[in-house]
Amino acid sequence: MSANLFGGDERPGKRSAASDDLAPAARDAPLAERMRPITPEDVFGQTHLLGEGKLLQRILDGDITQSLILWGPPGVGKTTLARLVARASSARFVPFSAVLSGVKEMRVVMAEARAVRSSTGERTLLFVDEIHRFNKAQQDAFLPFVERGDVLLIGATTENPSFELNAALLSRCRVLILEPLEVDDIQRLLRHALESENGLNGRIQLSDEQVARIAHASDGDARRSLTLLETVAAVSLSGGAVDDAALSEALQRKQVRYDKSGEQHYDLISALHKSVRNSDENASLYWLARMLEGGEDRRYLSRRIVRIASEDIGLADPFALRISLDAAEAFDRLGVPEGDLALAQAVVYLARAAKSNAVYKGLARAREDVHRTANEPVPLHLRNAPTGLMKDAGYGKGYRYAHDDPAAKAEMECLPPSLRGTRYLDPPGGQKR
Repeated sequence: MSANLFGGDERPGKRSAASDDLAPAARDAPLAERMRPITPEDVFGQTHLLGEGKLLQRILDGDITQSLILWGPPGVGKTTLARLVARASSARFVPFSAVLSGVKEMRVVMAEARAVRSSTGERTLLFVDEIHRFNKAQQDAFLPFVERGDVLLIGATTENPSFELNAALLSRCRVLILEPLEVDDIQRLLRHALESENGLNGRIQLSDEQVARIAHASDGDARRSLTLLETVAAVSLSGGAVDDAALSEALQRKQVRYDKSGEQHYDLISALHKSVRNSDENASLYWLARMLEGGEDRRYLSRRIVRIASEDIGLADPFALRISLDAAEAFDRLGVPEGDLALAQAVVYLARAAKSNAVYKGLARAREDVHRTANEPVPLHLRNAPTGLMKDAGYGKGYRYAHDDPAAKAEMECLPPSLRGTRYLDPPGGQKR
């Protein structure tokens, strides 16, 4: 069995709270590992799960009885909380990484878990990090063991379980959502690490403003904040007070966390679209900047901007569509970064423009009728009649030329008989800002 899988060279056996997997980190381990909490009281953030009467606190106070999925971004404590649950549990603990091992190894663990329970009655608490790395078919292998209770599963994932986990497995687990840490929580963590014997033990000093800079650069990621702090300590070789130049060198340019193909991509584009729709030009510009700095495909943004112009501005300001198309063309000619300004100009114009979704709603209603009603023939008076035969058959008979016959607009019906009088568009003039 792989040493990477179980943290040692031995075959997987009984894993208790005293095992190497749950032992404190070595003194030469990275700062983030040395500062990993070993009691619930050491945890910063996640107050919606921890604290008097909260769900996870009740699990930590007693014995775990239900499989869990811990869902949240990197560095918010998923592995830490799994270890704390293991410490509080009387179950045999086995850590497993979906990155390092596959279904074959996992089935060995499952078979052993069933054997242990059959012989001793003891259940196995299986922690699967990055559980979403198993595809949904592979996740089926967990089901019989979780169903029988041989295994209590704790799965950790950065991806939305609704999309990435097998529905049958998900229905057997309680999903706990972990949030990015607040800036205040990160600052408290950093100050603790500065003074802790397991941390930097007072070797460097940072002002409150410097601590805040590191916290803001961490984006709610505790691991990132401690890694940045460790970098600050490394560039401050003499110790003592850290000057701003050394801090800037350590922080360098903030890397914006952004997953162009994941849930964050859809959340941010939704925020941009809805901010424009709400005529909030400042929020619109902010969400656009988040996507630009995250490396979003500008052509994708161009297409969405054109869509907004038709869907939410529409007839209230038909020029908005031209502005959007021009912005897309300008980006194609200029590229990054100059072309970003054209996209920003279009977004601000759309946010400031009057709004109308009349065409959007009208087309939806017309489409609904297309599917709801029969495909009736085009009325004879509206048909094209390029040949004598077609004229003899009545094609075009009764058609009235509206330019010469103003009454035609009111008197000549252009819809099929079953839809006569239907109105898909509200009367003009009802647009609002």
